[in-house]
Amino acid sequence: MTAEAARGDQLMSLFDHIGELRKRLIIIIIVLVIGMIIGLVCADPVYNFLINQEPVKGMQLHAFSLWDAIGIYMKFALIIALILVLPVAAYQIWSFVKPALRVQEQRSTLMFVPFVLFMFLVGLAFSYLVVFPMAFNFTTKVARHLNLIETYGIYQYFSFMLNIVLPISLLFELPIVIMFLTKLRILNPKRLRKMRRLAYFILIIVGVVVTPPDFISDSLVAAPLILLYELSVLLSSLVYRKQLKADQAWEAEYGN
Repeated sequence: MTAEAARGDQLMSLFDHIGELRKRLIIIIIVLVIGMIIGLVCADPVYNFLINQEPVKGMQLHAFSLWDAIGIYMKFALIIALILVLPVAAYQIWSFVKPALRVQEQRSTLMFVPFVLFMFLVGLAFSYLVVFPMAFNFTTKVARHLNLIETYGIYQYFSFMLNIVLPISLLFELPIVIMFLTKLRILNPKRLRKMRRLAYFILIIVGVVVTPPDFISDSLVAAPLILLYELSVLLSSLVYRKQLKADQAWEAEYGN
């Protein structure tokens, strides 16, 4: 084969990969749009449920802009669409990298897809039931300490809530992402242990940013995030050990 032909094959292979990636992205975008439509339909009952929960139950929320109500509907629609699109996006990513995996690796990585949604929902519950009430109670105590009249806008309230809930929910995907990257041999436990200090620093910063500025609240958020990282390292170690055993078995059977 000539050098020109080899370069042509490489170029075709590159265009094939780009075309496949484009196909996967289009599927994700279509599901996202469908999810937004479903989200707009479901936004009303979700709003009615949340508005009747503590700490906002019985509180009067105001609209300070003509766009506030529409903005709230769009935020709820986006969250609902995200819940629907996460497992689809995970499956499309798996489908894209599938040709580069062995048959056994294909089966084992496919098992991660349902856990993407599960971990997101666990993070959603933790952030809404634990972190958000702490942050809300802290801010209202400060307002009352300054003798301020509490007049909350509906858009500001739900933006405050979602800005806390969404990042933490996505961080709960960390174990799944790390296990998947370990399966792809991009990460390994040794590299994760070397990154531990940096990871701790980033997770503590996240905990400080999304919670009130007091040690107890910061610890209650940062500690679970750090435990998530350590769980990720442990799971990565399990995956890595299985990979080493599989490689040794392959070498023993087919190696010279």
